[in-house]
Amino acid sequence: MKVTTSSQIAGKTVAQSLGIVRGNTIRVRHLGRDILAGFKMLVGGEIQDYTKMMAEAREQAVDRMIDDARSLGANAIVDVRFSTSYVMAGAAEILVYGTAVVVE
Repeated sequence: MKVTTSSQIAGKTVAQSLGIVRGNTIRVRHLGRDILAGFKMLVGGEIQDYTKMMAEAREQAVDRMIDDARSLGANAIVDVRFSTSYVMAGAAEILVYGTAVVVE
């Protein structure tokens, strides 16, 4: 399945638009990681555990969006966007959405 942030796919024609598709996940921080992150804040630098957690959350959200598109009979998703929102203390939602299409 082709997934792109643009409105078109080079060399393809959008034959049918099937509507909006989305995927999301909510991730919560881990107390043990928070303690280590607190130490990292003292010296500076990347908090690799959180970077990894957010990357995995984005991938899971994209996989769910692709599943949603496949259920509609799409073979591509265009105009893909990501959104992150604060849900509660220590928890964030990753949302990805786009337009499911059939391309030829």
